[in-house]
Amino acid sequence: MAGFLGTLINQFQAELERRENRPFLRAAMAACALVATADGEVSFSERVRVDQILETLDALKIFDPHEGIDLFNEFADGIFQDAKKGHDEALAAIYEGAEDAEARALLIRICLAVSESNGEKAMADQVEIVSLCSRLDVDPGHCGLYIDEL
Repeated sequence: MAGFLGTLINQFQAELERRENRPFLRAAMAACALVATADGEVSFSERVRVDQILETLDALKIFDPHEGIDLFNEFADGIFQDAKKGHDEALAAIYEGAEDAEARALLIRICLAVSESNGEKAMADQVEIVSLCSRLDVDPGHCGLYIDEL
């Protein structure tokens, strides 16, 4: 009986952790979509990088990676279908999931990882990330971005 009760408690705790971290999952996938779509297309290497982020980041690996990819695709599709509305929806998700300075800085680092997935720093990606830094009150210099270089 103790094994059964322990299993139930573990399942409950895991579900509670997923529920608490869901806004951050949405924020991370929205931020990834903003950066990945900045140049007008989502590359295979950007999709692979999003998978890697979902599988390695502690706050995200508690989720089924397919759930994260579905969110990423929804945000990216929304941006491609209607740029203004898609951007607004992505930003709303980012604001909701970026409650503190640590979460906001982590979102920027996630964006940088997606941006660098092609092996180069694309100007459109960098502009999008610096814009996010400004919106989230994150110093771009602390993340390896320097506005002077843009």
